[in-house]
Amino acid sequence: MTAAGLEKLKTDLILVKEKLKEIAVRIKDAKDMGDLSENAEYHEAKNEQAFLYGKAVELEEKIKSAVIAAAH
Repeated sequence: MTAAGLEKLKTDLILVKEKLKEIAVRIKDAKDMGDLSENAEYHEAKNEQAFLYGKAVELEEKIKSAVIAAAH
């Protein structure tokens, strides 16, 4: 991997973590609305949260195992 590629992964991870914070607020707001069984906003936010959490874990693993290719 190139150094630029690694930096892109790190930037992507920061963006995903920011989105996760936003989703946490959406989930809290949806919970405050009451009955969650019929709350589409809540279920959509929970699904997005699960997807982004998986993406964050994937990016963290890639960053941890990244090996920068030597320039020739």
